[in-house]
This record gives sequence, C-alpha cells and structure tokens, in this order.
Amino acid sequence: MSEEEEIDISPQQTYEELENELNLKQLQLKSLLAITQAINDNVSADGLFNMYKTFINWDMRVDRMVFFVREGEHWICPASINVDYDMTGYGLIERLSKYTRLQTIKQEDQDPILSDFDIVIPVMHKETPLSYTLIGGFQEEADIFNKVQFIQTITNVITVAIENKRLFKEQLKQERVNRTMQLATEVQQMFIPDKLPKEINYQLDSIYKPHFNIGGDYFDYFQLNHHEFIFCIADVSGKGVGAAMLMANFQALLHNMVNKYESLDELVGELNHAVYTLTKSDKFITFFIAKVNTDSRSVSYVNAGHCPVLYTHADGQEFWYSGCTVLGAVNNLNGIECGNFNYSPGAIIMAYTDGLTELENSDGEFFDEDHLWAFGFTYHDLTAEKFNQMLLSRLDNFRGDIAYKDDIAVITCKLT
Repeated sequence: MSEEEEIDISPQQTYEELENELNLKQLQLKSLLAITQAINDNVSADGLFNMYKTFINWDMRVDRMVFFVREGEHWICPASINVDYDMTGYGLIERLSKYTRLQTIKQEDQDPILSDFDIVIPVMHKETPLSYTLIGGFQEEADIFNKVQFIQTITNVITVAIENKRLFKEQLKQERVNRTMQLATEVQQMFIPDKLPKEINYQLDSIYKPHFNIGGDYFDYFQLNHHEFIFCIADVSGKGVGAAMLMANFQALLHNMVNKYESLDELVGELNHAVYTLTKSDKFITFFIAKVNTDSRSVSYVNAGHCPVLYTHADGQEFWYSGCTVLGAVNNLNGIECGNFNYSPGAIIMAYTDGLTELENSDGEFFDEDHLWAFGFTYHDLTAEKFNQMLLSRLDNFRGDIAYKDDIAVITCKLT
C-alpha cells in the first residue's frame, strides 16, 4: 500500500471512530438525563426497573441481563432480559457475594449457572451489597469497555434511587409507628390519675413507668362516701392504640357502674359482660379491685386473672388471688369469689401490672414474687409514698443497665 493511500484512509477511519464515540456519548447522556429526571419526578420503583431494562437492552445493545436488588433481608429480581428461569434460586446471591467490584466472570472458575454471563456489577454500601447486575451477549463488539463503564454508572444511580425509596418508606412507617405510640400515650395519660388521696385513715400512691410499646395499664380511685373508697388496677392485652382505646372504654364503663352495684362480684360480672360485648373475646383485661371501709376496718376484693396482690403488715403477709378469670374472655362469669377480711392498722396493699415481675436483670433473673415478698416484709412499715420510692430504687438497682421492656404500674394503699 502506498503512502498516499494510507493518508487517504486514515482520516476516514478516525472520523468514523470519533462519530461513533460521539453518538455513544450522546446516547449515554440522553439515558442518564432521562433516568435522573425520572428519579426527580419520583417515578415508582417498577418504572425505574423498566427504564433500566430498556437502557440495557436497547441503548447498550445487551442480549442477556439479570438485576438483583436487596429488599430488607431478602433479594428480588425486578428486571431481566432473555432469562427464562428463576435466578433468585440456587443459592446464587451467596455465590455472587465474592464479587465486590465490577469484574469479568472468569471461565476457569465460572459457576455453571453463570455460563450465560460475562460481567458482574455489584453495588456496595461499605461492605454490604445493595445490588448485583449480570450481563452477557453484547450485540456490538465496539466500545464494550466504555459501555460497561457507563452501565456501571447507571446501575449505581438506579440502585441508590431504589435504596433511597426503601429507606424513605421505612422512615414513613417508623413515623406512623411513633405517631401511633404517641397517640396511645396521650390516650392513656388522659385516664391515669394525676393525684391520689392521702387521708388520716389511708394513703394511696402510684408508680407509672410507660414503655415505648405502650399498652393498656390503668389504675384508678373512687371515693364512695366518707368511710368507703375503691381502688383498682387493670392491664389490657395487646399494645398500641387498640389497647389504649379499650382501656379508655373500660375506664368509662367502670366510672358509670361503680356506684350502681353494692357488691364487687356484681360489678365485676357486669364489667365482664360489657368488655365481652366490645371485644368478642378478641382482647381481654386482667383486673383487681378492692373496696375499703375505714369505719369497720374491712376490705373486700376481686382478682380477675390479675397478678397476685401483696398484702403486708407487722404480723405477716400474703398474696391475694381470690376472684375469677380475666374479663372479656367469656360472656358470663360464674362463681366470682370475693375475698373479705379485716385489716390491721399499718397494713399495706400493693397491686401491680405484670411489667413489674417481668423486669429482668443482666443475669436473666426476674423481679418475681419472691423478690416482692422479701421487699414487702422489709418495708411494710413505711408510708405508701416512701414504700413506692424504695420499690423504684430497688428496681433500678436490680435491673442495672437493662431497660424496662414493658409498662409498669403500681398502686399502693397504706391503711392506718
């Protein structure tokens, strides 16, 4: 070939190469702008997956592709080209985990399931994979390197956009949960008494430690006349707004009924029927109620499936169990047992919800009834307020750095 012929051909080749490269760059820029605009327009995840598939197949002229995206603890395959079998099976993700950067799938150690693919493109966040793209079968051999580099860029953009959508959904979900818990807290706080009486013949004091997963702990007090009063404590099954709303309904029922029935067994029976009508046994309530007569120094009580109530005084102590099953489990309660006794001056009655005895320390030990028994035996001579203060101090020492895992409610009655 002569020198003149070489001069005639070389510029033409250079021109065609530059024109192809320019066209590829324009195509890449157009694709990038289109995907970026779609992300800015908050196009759905499915829309972005379809755009990615079209970009790989038509713009980059690729015959085979599989795109994996992490969805929480699982992986999904939202986009693929010319793949007819389930690529999420066969433990494939575990085998792809060895790839932490764009890499050619080597023939000498190629997994048989990957035989149709040439390149793997992982997208990582620190050491955690967010997506994997498998590519095989470029229709045009020219500019493969540049195409692969740009595919990696688009894959990064799409993956980050999808991950941001996922994180945003999780944030919204958490905000709804937080709002639900806040609403439940507000409902519950409306019905928890701010103050309890401290009279000559008796004192009432309370502890209330709400937890984030707030439920339906409730306690209350009713002055019936100058010598009789009622105090009670309840725990609604479940958590959140549902439990708080049932507790609010129960509080309204109790306030409406408490002066209508002379005996506690009748009152508890009617409360049970009302709760069952509301819930159809879908939820239930544990309940303890006591009526105190300071003139006769007598107490009557019903324990409806609630935690055993501690009665402690200078001459001894016991747990109170007498009553019936939980409220709301059945339509009619038969054989409600009402406990009756005369109290000794200086006695303490302490009722609590199960968050107290389920409190756990770092050794896996619970603040169970044995701990309560020992505590009551030691501190029964204190006022109701001092008794609860010492109990809180004991609980804090017991749990150490372990957080409260449930609501704790305590109502303590000192009888003088």
